[in-house]
Amino acid sequence: MNTPTSEDLEKIRLQFDRAPYPGYPIDQSPEGNASLLFIHNLITPFYLRNQQIPDVSKATILDAGCGNGYTALALAIANPGARIVGVDLSDTSIQMARQRMQHFGVSNAEFHTLSIEQVPSLGMEFDYINCDEVLYLVPDLKLALRSLQSVLKPQGILRGNLHSLYQRGNFFRAQQLFKLMGLMDSNPGDTEVAIALQTIQALKDDVPLKSQTWNSEFEGAAAHGKAVTNYLLQGDKGFTIPDLFAALKTADLEFISMVKWQLWDLMELFKDPQHLPPFWQTNLPHLSIETRLHMFELMYPAHRLLDFWCGHPGQANSFIPPQQWQTGDWQNAVVHLHPQLRTTTVREDLIHCIRQRSPFSISRYLSALTLKPVRLSPLIAACLLPLWDGAQPVMALVERLLKIKPLHPVTLEPMTAEMALNEIIKTLTSLEAFLYVLLTPDS
Repeated sequence: MNTPTSEDLEKIRLQFDRAPYPGYPIDQSPEGNASLLFIHNLITPFYLRNQQIPDVSKATILDAGCGNGYTALALAIANPGARIVGVDLSDTSIQMARQRMQHFGVSNAEFHTLSIEQVPSLGMEFDYINCDEVLYLVPDLKLALRSLQSVLKPQGILRGNLHSLYQRGNFFRAQQLFKLMGLMDSNPGDTEVAIALQTIQALKDDVPLKSQTWNSEFEGAAAHGKAVTNYLLQGDKGFTIPDLFAALKTADLEFISMVKWQLWDLMELFKDPQHLPPFWQTNLPHLSIETRLHMFELMYPAHRLLDFWCGHPGQANSFIPPQQWQTGDWQNAVVHLHPQLRTTTVREDLIHCIRQRSPFSISRYLSALTLKPVRLSPLIAACLLPLWDGAQPVMALVERLLKIKPLHPVTLEPMTAEMALNEIIKTLTSLEAFLYVLLTPDS
């Protein structure tokens, strides 16, 4: 069994000492990247699992494999007031992470040069653990997951990801080739990178290894970094959905959701989901989430990362999803706007669309979960405007809709409270599917 002191782990450390990841300068911030902050906000997975909104200001968050601090900064921005703890094998990366936080005036962060397996030595427990672009490199995935599980609070959530064996298979073939050529015997330097790039460039364009891996990113100033993180990435390994679920089970962790769950919808792969072949009509409703996800990756290996959230088994709060609510549940519910949408820029753009009587494309501002535009009519946009000031009871939005739209647009009869409520329910249900809004019982 590989151990944290293995030769492979040392190669990984040296690789990131040489080229800290990600390659963003110290003064670059994720401040305006709403989709990135959406993923790094503890509210997102916690709501998915519990239909509750946690107080992120009281959270302690671990960035395991923090690199040069870019994701740690994203965690600090997405979770205002939270305590951020970053660990990484590379001391060079840790020094850059400290400089980045100092540059942006983030004082509630600390960093340690540690491997993931050494995290328990901190003597801390965490509400959220972010382990991004790391687990596919560790010598022993199950050991790494068990180490993180041991420091996760009972209701804590762990985010991790693995490279997809199917989507990234061409790069794994390239890595095997370059291992045969001796380019990965030690930490690849300028000579090894040059040989790898020259080799791919020299191939005919229709040779699969070139046609399936080469693009413009491997040319120019970025070529060295792209080559190292793809063709010559030390420790890189591919996994399948069954591999992921087996590793979670061994580490006594429970799968919660894929991070971009809407983009893993098996039904979206069929031409007409309403008229499936007989086999699928009969069996699809009974498939486990693991089987659905595995079928998806076999049919459509589009995602480089198997990006997931997990937690301790049996710790989720039971709740009834809004799609199954009765009228009384809706009448007593409260609507919250996701924090990554509640910005001055989005509010101003919303008001502009209302005044111009043009559709408001809400997915333009938070596109992490959809490849298709999600639009609101000007009237519905006007109805939801108070959400930018704070959480609103559903019935307050109903009352507002009755003022904005007093007559039925077809019959010209007065809109009733029941009609307005049904329209609000339809709107909120569609938006909650992407977590643009969060719905909670009246407290």
